Amino acid sequence: MERVGILEALRDFDTALLANTIGYIDATPPHEYYMGGSIRSVTPSLGPTVGVAVTCELDSSTPDGEASLDGYWRQLESIAQMRAPVVWVVKTVGARPDHECVMGDGMGKSLYAQGCIGVVTDGGLRDLNGLLSIPFAAYCRGTVIHHGALRFRRIDEPVEIGGITIRPGDVIHANQEGVIRVPHSCLEALPAKAAQMRAFEHDAHCVLRQTGIGLADKRQRVTDLLRSYGFRS
Repeated sequence: MERVGILEALRDFDTALLANTIGYIDATPPHEYYMGGSIRSVTPSLGPTVGVAVTCELDSSTPDGEASLDGYWRQLESIAQMRAPVVWVVKTVGARPDHECVMGDGMGKSLYAQGCIGVVTDGGLRDLNGLLSIPFAAYCRGTVIHHGALRFRRIDEPVEIGGITIRPGDVIHANQEGVIRVPHSCLEALPAKAAQMRAFEHDAHCVLRQTGIGLADKRQRVTDLLRSYGFRS
């Protein structure tokens, strides 16, 4: 399956289920692929969001100074050349972290027009109703009403957000519960394995919710189910 097809297939799954599946089929430690709870969805009705990361650093809060938007326009040009849907991943680097406001619906419209479907940032956002109308998915620390001069720093370099490192080209999957990076090493196998995990979880939950089965029996049944679906406990 081509990469674009894999991304489309992954839209059928919840982010938490994919995170569970990755833990069974890939050697990447969990702390390297899931973001912390400070990065949350502010457009939860739009998830899940699946795309390829385009990265940058932005200072929107340091007082004084002039705007520097060349990097942003270069990134828009790059996004337009990409075949896969893009998630814009923005690391904020300004002097006043609580005042970082990365974008609103104006930038959202320009990004969406080039093929970007959402943003993940450790800064804030505004104009949520406008973002919903585009539609443009947003994952951030919260809302911030305004910003200083926008100064784009490094572009297309690894950034650390939510406690993990995101590199250009990484596959991002996110929904109302959080954000993960899908390791390249399991990307191709993940859609099929996630379908198996979803079936396993359904059957396992049917066992776990029963009140007439002892704990030892439940444990054994769930272990047997896990193996029957091709996973090791």
